[in-house]
Amino acid sequence: MRGLFLCFCLVWVGLSFGATPEEKGLEIAKKMQAANNGFIGEESLMEMVLIDAYGAKTTRLMKGMVMEVPKDGDKSISIFQNPKDVKGTKMLTHTHKSGDDDQWLYLPTVRRVKRISSSNKSSSFMGSEFSYEDLGSQEIEKYNYKLLNDIKIGGSGGWKLERVPKTKSGYSKMVMYVSQKYMNPVKVEYFDRKSELLKVAVFSNFKGFKAGTKSLWRSNKIHMKNVQTKKESIFEWKERSLGVKHKDRDFNKTALQR
Repeated sequence: MRGLFLCFCLVWVGLSFGATPEEKGLEIAKKMQAANNGFIGEESLMEMVLIDAYGAKTTRLMKGMVMEVPKDGDKSISIFQNPKDVKGTKMLTHTHKSGDDDQWLYLPTVRRVKRISSSNKSSSFMGSEFSYEDLGSQEIEKYNYKLLNDIKIGGSGGWKLERVPKTKSGYSKMVMYVSQKYMNPVKVEYFDRKSELLKVAVFSNFKGFKAGTKSLWRSNKIHMKNVQTKKESIFEWKERSLGVKHKDRDFNKTALQR
């Protein structure tokens, strides 16, 4: 019996070492997903800072809500609080594990809900360096993964992963630097359709949260730099709560016009 157990262990180790970079990358992505699922829902107050190529800044304040959806992608809504020229603008996103995400933008100046088509997903979100695609689905089913290297991040372990969209995207690939401690990326490099580096996002100010019995890490600051245009955008969470229970009716098109 002991010999059979030893034989099983040797076979398992052999399979582990024999895994391809693609298999290892997917396994890491699944671990990241498991570590970040179970937050139930979120409420937050965020500041978005737009920085042009000359260093001039524009600051906007947003309220955000996210609802976790079992067996599908999350639903989220962002509502601009100020300044006056964007106040009342709302962005609603329904992400999906397969197929295109559903996104709508409510513009209070014309009192109209505009659907974001799949062909416009790579467009800028409200003049920022974040695209509609960045705010949409990050579900692992929509990407192919590959482990490039084991790396060190802040003295701890980490991975350098390549992520390639399976369907039409504004990006040819993304290279993610993932912290084993946070089970989240600390940096993502985005490459355009010509496979040239387009922009770099740095994730910082990680904080621990509780949602029921689940412990989760979240980055509370994302600094996106467009290396081609020299423009920058910063998302920073000023207030944030996880484990919040929302109602589905708060995340439909009708809610945008309330």
